[in-house]
Amino acid sequence: MPEHTFRLNGEQVTVDVADDVRLLWVLRDILGVTGPKYGCGISVCKACTSHLNGRAVTPCTVPVGALRPTDEITTVEGLPATVGADLHPMQQAWIDRDVAQCGYCQPGQIMAAVALVRRVAAEGREITDADLDGIRNICRCGTYPRIREAIRAGAQQM
Repeated sequence: MPEHTFRLNGEQVTVDVADDVRLLWVLRDILGVTGPKYGCGISVCKACTSHLNGRAVTPCTVPVGALRPTDEITTVEGLPATVGADLHPMQQAWIDRDVAQCGYCQPGQIMAAVALVRRVAAEGREITDADLDGIRNICRCGTYPRIREAIRAGAQQM
C-alpha cells in the first residue's frame, strides 16, 4: 500500500492506505479522530466538515491520495489550538447559546461556521443572513435559529 503524509491538527502524520480511501475513514478508523461524523458519505449532510488548508471540506469526498505532505487538515479536535485556547470562540459560543440538541452534526456545523467567519472577515465585511443561508450543513434536530445566533456571537469573538 502507498504511504500518505499530511498534517493533522498541527502534527505530521503518515498512513499506509490505498489512494482512493476517503479521508473521513482515515481520520476515524486509522487515526482515531472521531469529531468528523459519518452521515451520508456523499457531501450532502456535511456532518464530517473539517478544514483543508483553512477551507471547509467534506472528508467523505476527499481521497487520501489527493493530499500533499504540506496539506493541513483541521478537525474540531484541533480547532482550539488554532487560537491557543482550551476552546475556540465558536465552540464557546455554541455552549453559551446551548446549540446542541442531539449533537451529532455539531462538529461539522462548527467547522463550517469558522470557515465562513474567516472568509467573511478576510473580505472585510460583516456576516449577512445570505452568508448564513449558504451554510448547508444538515441538523436533523432543527436547531438552526440557535446555530445562526451562535455563529454571529462567535464571529464577534474571533
